[in-house]
Amino acid sequence: MADLGSIALLCAFALSSYSAVGSLLGAWKGLPPLIESARHAVYLAALSLMVATVGLVAAFLAHDFEVSYVAEHSNLAMPRIYTWVAFYAGNEGSLLFIATVLSVLCSLAVVWSPAKLKDSMPHATAVMMLVLTFFLAVTTIMANPFDRLDFVPPDGQGINPLLVHFGMFIHPPMLMSGLVAVTIPFSLAAGALLAGKAADEWVDGGRVWGIVSWVVLGVGLLLGSWWAYTILGWGGYWAWDPVENAALMPWLGLTAFIHSIMVQKRRGMFRMWNIALINISFALSLFGMFINRGGPVPSVHSFGASDLGLVFLVFLGIGAVAPFGLFLWRYNSLKSAQNLESSLSREAAFLLNNLMLLGIAFVTMWGVIFPLVSEIFQGQTITVGAPFYNQVNGPLLLALIFLMGVGPFLPWRRGTIRNLVRNVAVPAVAALALVLVLALVGVHKVYALAGFGLCAFVAFGILLEWGRGTRTRMRGGDNPASAFVRLITGNRPRYGGYVVHLSIVLVALGIVGSSFYGVQRDVVLLPGERIAIDDYEVEFLTTTTQFFSDRSESRFLLTAYRDGAPLASLEARRDFYPTFEMSSTQAAIRSTPVEDLYVVPSSLQEDGGAGFRIFVNPMIWWIWIAGPVMVLGTVIALWPQRAPATSTVRTPVARRVPSPVGSD
Repeated sequence: MADLGSIALLCAFALSSYSAVGSLLGAWKGLPPLIESARHAVYLAALSLMVATVGLVAAFLAHDFEVSYVAEHSNLAMPRIYTWVAFYAGNEGSLLFIATVLSVLCSLAVVWSPAKLKDSMPHATAVMMLVLTFFLAVTTIMANPFDRLDFVPPDGQGINPLLVHFGMFIHPPMLMSGLVAVTIPFSLAAGALLAGKAADEWVDGGRVWGIVSWVVLGVGLLLGSWWAYTILGWGGYWAWDPVENAALMPWLGLTAFIHSIMVQKRRGMFRMWNIALINISFALSLFGMFINRGGPVPSVHSFGASDLGLVFLVFLGIGAVAPFGLFLWRYNSLKSAQNLESSLSREAAFLLNNLMLLGIAFVTMWGVIFPLVSEIFQGQTITVGAPFYNQVNGPLLLALIFLMGVGPFLPWRRGTIRNLVRNVAVPAVAALALVLVLALVGVHKVYALAGFGLCAFVAFGILLEWGRGTRTRMRGGDNPASAFVRLITGNRPRYGGYVVHLSIVLVALGIVGSSFYGVQRDVVLLPGERIAIDDYEVEFLTTTTQFFSDRSESRFLLTAYRDGAPLASLEARRDFYPTFEMSSTQAAIRSTPVEDLYVVPSSLQEDGGAGFRIFVNPMIWWIWIAGPVMVLGTVIALWPQRAPATSTVRTPVARRVPSPVGSD
């Protein structure tokens, strides 16, 4: 199976190269048969890569330790269920995974391409296949997962301990898929420019694939936060780690793009701006892969550090410069059909939203690359910590939430201050009332009040819009439930977007609550001892330890109390892997919508005692629930609208009457 996988990988490399060249030649020379042949090569490349994937998975399942990658990332003690995680645990397997996902996405994009993209699709296909060819070239030449050892070891090294977690089945695939999926909307835009079709033909496809990339990357980020929260023992979900930031930046760029592309779809505006945004998002996704797989910046997430950094850096340079060269080449044909008429309009709000998102992205990028810059110019590595990001990006994020609340109340083209004030009065007053109530019950931190107030402002505004629309439809005789469903399905992109906005509000609530009102305490307890923290008491009961061939597992049993009464039994875990000289922890977490009680073991004492770090983290639960809400909103926004029913009506043909002399 490993030999079959190796052959399939080489076939995919040949097919993607042929498809890229054939698509371009077919388009430039006007050869439809060559274009069709290159299109079929896209499908065959995807099929070949799926065969290669099956071959590598089979090698893991068969414990084929002659395959170097299998020996490095698995062993006989590894549960079979983690074979899929081991598949992308290192550079070689993750690059094969990325190539496979990209090939499948390219195939879907080609199959679903509408007829209006007939002229530009061969060019777009060529761009997709060029990107795929790069990944396959690196995989086959520099990081082949099917390379063999000179001898067969009796056992492998084992999987990285931090990857032995349920979240690893979803988080890395979603993150890698989201990063590489940006290739599709970028290719559609680049293909339109190459074909000289710089108007709006590519917009629908660009919007759909932009949203798909955005939601996959967003869910991947949330799942990564959950993984960090449960296994790294931080007590938190986000630490502005370089690899976290590398995935966040293209997500911010895509957020700007999917908002801005709606303006082009509706008003024929922002054509240049949207090309620039998707180019930036693509470059940021390549930067994310460079940081993650090239390993230039230390990170707890960077499991695939290697000597591929220079190759990815060169590709990043090409991927950042070439698209803007194409943009300048077609600059004169990118003039928008409409101009911005007023600074008080929905178009202007989208533009300001985009600028703020890019501002956050580039501030984050500066924090990521500053250690490299300081090392080059000052000879020492100066790291940038969370306080920098929080102080600079925090106010920008609050301003974005405010704009998210105001934007839907602004009309297209132009509005007035008077109408805007009238429209936002109800949600603004409701939000201020909530802030006053919070202040009265003891919430006095200014940034926390501002955050809660702005979240309430956005949420009340969305509920008000839903309420008004539902009441309007109820006048036609619908009951409330039917009226609400018809409201949502009547304009899916708009109301699906509102659901997505609610998911962002949920994330913001969790961030504000946990950031400003979390409690932490480090303690050492003997069995039977209790410690008080906030409204809780935590009692340490006992420790049990088991030994396995590759690790030792220590389980810490605890009981949580509130008001003297038992509340919950808790079990934390700490595993030690001698081969890796590494420990992994799994926190004991009691989670509710109000707050989490979070206990993580930090040490095991010789006298039977144990060290613990205990947190009370308010409102973390809302961050995790935001993921399903985000997916729901995306599904609503992308669900096809039902075409209105049409009927043929026979009408009499009017006779032509001569116009009076002198009339138009």
